[in-house]
Amino acid sequence: MTETSQAQTSRQPHAMPGTQLCRYTTDSVHYRDRNLVTELMGQASFVDVFVRQVFDRTLDAAERNMLDTVLVVLMEHGMTPSAIATRMVYSSSPENLQSGVAAGLLAVGSRFVGTMEEAADLLVDIVACGEPAAQRARIVAIVSDFRARRAALPGFGHHLHRPDDPRAIALLEIARRDGIADAHVLALDELSRTLDLHAGRHITINATGAIAAVLSDMGFPAPLMRGFAVLSRAAGLIAHIAEEQRTPSGRAIWDLVDREMGVSP
Repeated sequence: MTETSQAQTSRQPHAMPGTQLCRYTTDSVHYRDRNLVTELMGQASFVDVFVRQVFDRTLDAAERNMLDTVLVVLMEHGMTPSAIATRMVYSSSPENLQSGVAAGLLAVGSRFVGTMEEAADLLVDIVACGEPAAQRARIVAIVSDFRARRAALPGFGHHLHRPDDPRAIALLEIARRDGIADAHVLALDELSRTLDLHAGRHITINATGAIAAVLSDMGFPAPLMRGFAVLSRAAGLIAHIAEEQRTPSGRAIWDLVDREMGVSP
């Protein structure tokens, strides 16, 4: 290719970017193809609109109830790193509620709250094997690998809830009752049995493990599952800020860290 043709190629226009999420005129606003004022306001729930915006799909009644349940489960986790970060940043910047929430959301990751993505990746991998025998072989390989590395298997284990996580049990029961549970819940069950066998004891299926199986059976992709945790956790962190406004704890947390780390007497 000559220098002239290279220059001409580099100057060729790229496809213009666009969005299907929103458009508006002087007298209307549309979310995708729905009119906000005449079709959504007062008629559609927040969960319905969220799922339509993100995934371009409509929920049936059982799916809506299941997803609402998942969001309720993910909203509050007590004084975990995300809540502590929110309270501390808010105490430093009380004029910016959003700063405290943003700080807490940064802690939604692979250790707390957001672990459903890694668990979902494993379950999707297992189900993709197809035949039950192939799935069982893959499960044995996964369990053996994690145990050889002495690594925690995503979706399993809890520092408090033993032998079972009541949230996980309830979520899976609702999924089975409402016809949501399918191949990924079955894979989770088999993974749990195999892990217990290799460990010689029962290992808890935690809430995010159950959520990963349920959301996978609902067809939600693993790379976006943490978005549900971010959405729900934001609401929970606003509650922590509301409590911080009423009964501040930021200074007490600061003093506790000072004493425990030997900074102050």
